[in-house]
Amino acid sequence: MAATAMRAVSQDVHGGPEVLREVELDVPRPGPSRVLVRVHAAGVNPTDWKHRAARLFLGDPPYVLGWDVSGVVEEVGIGVTVHRPGDEVFGMLPYPDGAGSFAEYVTAPARSLTRKPRGTTHVEAGALPLAALTAWQALVDTAGLEAGQRVLVHAAAGGVGHLAVQVAKSRGAYVFGTASAGKHDFLRGIGVDEPIDYRETDFADAVADADVVLDTIGGDNAFRSLGVLRAGGTLVTILPVPPEGLLDEAEQRGVRAAPMLVEADQAGMAAIADLVESGRLRPHVSEVFPLERIADAHRVGETGRTTGKLVVDVAGEA
Repeated sequence: MAATAMRAVSQDVHGGPEVLREVELDVPRPGPSRVLVRVHAAGVNPTDWKHRAARLFLGDPPYVLGWDVSGVVEEVGIGVTVHRPGDEVFGMLPYPDGAGSFAEYVTAPARSLTRKPRGTTHVEAGALPLAALTAWQALVDTAGLEAGQRVLVHAAAGGVGHLAVQVAKSRGAYVFGTASAGKHDFLRGIGVDEPIDYRETDFADAVADADVVLDTIGGDNAFRSLGVLRAGGTLVTILPVPPEGLLDEAEQRGVRAAPMLVEADQAGMAAIADLVESGRLRPHVSEVFPLERIADAHRVGETGRTTGKLVVDVAGEA
């Protein structure tokens, strides 16, 4: 590998999108069991702008954000057998301390990545990892979703939500999904059986005896979601610190509340790749930004109105 310097987007302080700045950094080297990836695309997720704005899991900057990656293996470290230079791969960097994909190169544990799905672009593949793994780990690993079960997905047109709908349908589930009325055609197109306009309809009146609820919102929404579950049902909330009293309330109602934090997972990524290649899962990419416009991607994302995913085209391919 000839390159020794790379472009990246970093920040020195917490704050608004304006704190993000393009910098030049040394290209990292892959240590044992790690690979160096030339980043082609990286999805933008709510955790990116939350970490940009405040001190969370990563502590204080400077740091380079970004957990999604799709790219090409440039170099492998000692002991790596699952990837070779030239392999097209995608995956999620270890969360939270593995961030760094908003750069031209990043290192990653070899087994956090798997082959990029055939027939997808890097932009499409880069949209998937964190959001799709969240959906998979919530519905499959945590809730044990089975065919014929009833699932309510909140914010079903969002980044995690629209992928969760497709994962649920791939498992043979019946899916309710909340979104504004203008997004209902989109929801039907990805498989939602009963769209719910949260502005006009109380989901608690529209859904009953659900086996699983995926909560992407938190707060009172999580508590109210307990009421639509059947006895023994599962609420998975992707806000890892649940509202105070949620677990106790779930126990009193005879249901389960499971706060979860997404984890890097090669097996999960391989399952997602299989769904993509079989046509059962497809990310909706709402907008693509070049590396130097990550701040604009944050501004768009923070409106909370995005359908599907925002992606950074690091290699300038789109």
